[in-house]
Amino acid sequence: MATYITLANLTDQGIRNIKESTDRLGAFRAMAEKLGVTIKSVHYTVGNYDIVMVIEGSDDAVTSVLLKLGSLGNIRTETLRGFSAEEMKAIISKMP
Repeated sequence: MATYITLANLTDQGIRNIKESTDRLGAFRAMAEKLGVTIKSVHYTVGNYDIVMVIEGSDDAVTSVLLKLGSLGNIRTETLRGFSAEEMKAIISKMP
């Protein structure tokens, strides 16, 4: 499974409804699990981003889950593909 790091910011709607944020997180976890995506960790943060998540799944499943999450209107996401040291070593070994 691929690893993704998702950086999220609350929208105006999301900050207005901040008190329900952890409940929405529970619903998100359940939806992701049904699609074969594992939520490895979620951190509420202070700074440029409001939430940082580490998730694992197939490209299609992760894309589907994040599109659905964004369509709900509470957060906007920026997602990065993450590689473990072992994965990066294998990638580097294939360099000409």
